[in-house]
Amino acid sequence: MKPEAAERWYAVSCKPRQETVAEENLQRQGFQVYLPRIRIRHRRRGQWLDVVEALFPRYVFIRIDPRQRSTAPVRSTRGVLGLVRFGGQPAVVPDAVMEALQQREDAASGMHEDTRAQFSAGEQIKIVEGPLAGMEGVFTQQDGEKRVILLLDLLGKANKVKVDRDWIARAA
Repeated sequence: MKPEAAERWYAVSCKPRQETVAEENLQRQGFQVYLPRIRIRHRRRGQWLDVVEALFPRYVFIRIDPRQRSTAPVRSTRGVLGLVRFGGQPAVVPDAVMEALQQREDAASGMHEDTRAQFSAGEQIKIVEGPLAGMEGVFTQQDGEKRVILLLDLLGKANKVKVDRDWIARAA
């Protein structure tokens, strides 16, 4: 029979938008902390920006052996609400799950990349820049890295039009 590993991963619940604060303060206390991050494209004030966010908003993970070190300081750490618990017991996150998360990170940046499509087929969009700005249409598909294909009603007929991906936004 294999001896049970003493150190385990636990999920820590954080205050809203305080994951980084919790990470820093837990690390200062000597805890091994993992905060998976993801790079996402958002449109803000008319500009597309790459934004880094927590992959799991309001959660970080710590690795600890509760038999060797008390988890009591965790709940009083700035930015932290406490350990995630089920039935009064701290919830253990399997090592395989944590390893899979870490393996999916980009080696160079340490970030997870958002591979989801920004728009889905059939979604109503509005062109916000370029010569067709103000027109609304239907997203059909991505056409390469920077272009998309839309269906626009031009001259009483649905026409496929290719435009820059950064020129469109979801219709309100």
